[in-house]
Amino acid sequence: MNRLSPEILENSFHALAALLEEWDAPRETLVIIGGTALITLGFVSRTTKDVDIMAGVDAEKGIVDPRPVSATLRAAAAEVAREYLLDEDWLNTGPAAPVMAGLPEGFLSRLTWREYGPRLTLCFPDRYDLIHLKLFAIMDQGLGRHSRDLAALSPAEEEIIHAARWVLGQDAGEVFPQIVRSALTQLGYGHLTEEL
Repeated sequence: MNRLSPEILENSFHALAALLEEWDAPRETLVIIGGTALITLGFVSRTTKDVDIMAGVDAEKGIVDPRPVSATLRAAAAEVAREYLLDEDWLNTGPAAPVMAGLPEGFLSRLTWREYGPRLTLCFPDRYDLIHLKLFAIMDQGLGRHSRDLAALSPAEEEIIHAARWVLGQDAGEVFPQIVRSALTQLGYGHLTEEL
């Protein structure tokens, strides 16, 4: 299976949009996070294995849960997977559940919108929000590529403090604050933990 390079990502999005238009499907407006957002916005130069749909955007309701994706989008994604030899789950809503608990204030107003024809709009979070989401991913999945991605975003200490405060609000568990402080220390921000 192919990994998604910047070129394959763009081609896949255009192919997806073309199918949605050909099938006269309703417009899809999706918020994309993770490696795909970092690659598309030029923060990193690497490949990714999938495209993470975090949310949908509704004109009246704002950010909405993207699950389940429409049958048309699922069918179009399967067609694109066959054409570009991608993993069958290359377009997925894996990260939707935790993030729907609440997003950084002003998240929607900072999105970068990209039109891929009349039926597909992809929205990518601002760098500030990607810092928040990457720090959350580190708490959820460990350091590894997430810490490298966070470093690529070059966060200022003030941004790390804001992100850590937001992350702390995502989990009410008793041990979670210690997990956050420990991760910040491993990332080299131990001196900031007293400000949380």
